[in-house]
Amino acid sequence: MHTPHLHTGTLFVVATPLGNLEDITLRAIKILGQSGAIACEDTRRASILLKHLEITGKKLISYHNYNEPKAIAHIIALLEEGTDVALITDAGTPVISDPGYALLHALHEQNLQVIPIPGACALTAALSACPLPVNQFFFAGFLPHKKGRKGRLEYLAALQATFVIYESPYRIMRLLDELSTVLPDAQIFIGREMTKIHEEYITGTIEEIRQLLSNGKTRGEFVVVVYPSGKKPFKSEEDYADHQ
Repeated sequence: MHTPHLHTGTLFVVATPLGNLEDITLRAIKILGQSGAIACEDTRRASILLKHLEITGKKLISYHNYNEPKAIAHIIALLEEGTDVALITDAGTPVISDPGYALLHALHEQNLQVIPIPGACALTAALSACPLPVNQFFFAGFLPHKKGRKGRLEYLAALQATFVIYESPYRIMRLLDELSTVLPDAQIFIGREMTKIHEEYITGTIEEIRQLLSNGKTRGEFVVVVYPSGKKPFKSEEDYADHQ
C-alpha cells in the first residue's frame, strides 16, 4: 500500500454529462472550478462544458490515446508541484472505455493521489433502464474494429452471461449480423443517444432490433446489452437467482 506524498496535488477523475449538460453533480462543478488544470480528450468540447458552467481561466491539457506519454509527464509535473488536476473525457466517466488507465498506473507508481468524482456513465445509465437481467453482467467495452472481433464475440457468447458492448453507429448493423451467428436466440436491449433529444431505448430479438434500426435510426453511440438466453426474461431477481 502506497501513501501519497505530502504537499502534492491530487488528480480528480471527474464524470461529466453524456449529453444533457444538467447531468453534472454539484461536487464535479466545485472540483472543476477549484482545480488548477483540467486534462481532457478534446479541449474544444471541454471549453463548451466549462463555458456552460461559467468556469473560466482554466489551463487545459490535451490528453488522449495518441499523446499519452507526453501528457502524463506534464500532469505528473503539475501534481508534484502541488497543482490539483481534474481529468475529464468527452462524455461520461473517464477510464471506462476512455483514456486514463496509463495515467492512473503512472500516478500509482509515483505515489500520487487519485480521487474519483462519480457521476454520469453510459454503462450504468443503460443498465438502469434495461428490462433484461443485469444483476450480473460482463462489460466488454468496444470490440476490435477488424482483427480479433469474431473471436471476441465467440468468447462473450461462451460466457452464457449478460454482457454489454459499446458500439458506434457505423458498425451497429454489422454487430447485429455477427451476434445472429453466435447467439441467434439472444434478447437485446439498446440505448442510443442517451440523455439527448432523440434518446431511445429498445428491446427485442436480434431480428426485431435490426428491423427497427433499418429505418435510419443508427445515429449516435450505442450501448448494447445482450442477454444470451432465448427464453423470456425472468420476472424477478429471485427467478434469475434460482436459475443460476
